[in-house]
Amino acid sequence: MSQFTAEEKEAMKAEAGIAACAFVEDGMRIGIGTGSTVKYTILELGRRIREEGLDIAGIPTSDATEKLSIEQGITMLNWESCDHLDLVIDGADEFDGNLHLIKGGGGALLREKIVAESSGGMVVVADASKQVKVLGEFPLPIEVNPYGWEQTLRRIKAICPGSIELRGPEYLTDNGNPILDAHFGATIVDPVQLESDLRAIAGVVEVGLFTNTADVVVMAAPGGCELIRKPTARL
Repeated sequence: MSQFTAEEKEAMKAEAGIAACAFVEDGMRIGIGTGSTVKYTILELGRRIREEGLDIAGIPTSDATEKLSIEQGITMLNWESCDHLDLVIDGADEFDGNLHLIKGGGGALLREKIVAESSGGMVVVADASKQVKVLGEFPLPIEVNPYGWEQTLRRIKAICPGSIELRGPEYLTDNGNPILDAHFGATIVDPVQLESDLRAIAGVVEVGLFTNTADVVVMAAPGGCELIRKPTARL
């Protein structure tokens, strides 16, 4: 994951974030993800609103995303008036060959999953450093309830072969919950089962495994963008 310089990775993030905007059409209701790559998506959508008259509205996945989206002129929706989104554009910390994802490095995994499950399709923006054969080198974020989080951690330890760290010491998500970062290493060969096992633990609010959710990955590499589409893609 260190094969690219910081400058190369930033340029690739910009390329992927902008390229994903091709999926956004006039009149759409979209989910707007969180992270350093999606930032470029928001900026490009803002440009299209100002210069092309693009008419869209969206639901953000974090307070930071909401702030930037409003600055860029994107109309904000809420769940009271919106029960379905046309698509969501979001980033990923890792993705494998089946387009299973690890997300939550930015701490927005719960809101990101609510938005993803409410959308008609999911476009993931990522640079080539996020593509892996087996998930888990990136620590898996697990959002937990503040009550009894120490006991929740002990139960997760029975599943996780590596160390587990409390993100912080005073870090809380936008929902007021702490996050545990679980170091599985590149061992998550069955992310669907692991997601189910972790979510079954009392005290676990959400897990940063997004399985069978993504439809397309817009992956930027030094040679240009590559579109990786799942055979069953909805988009």
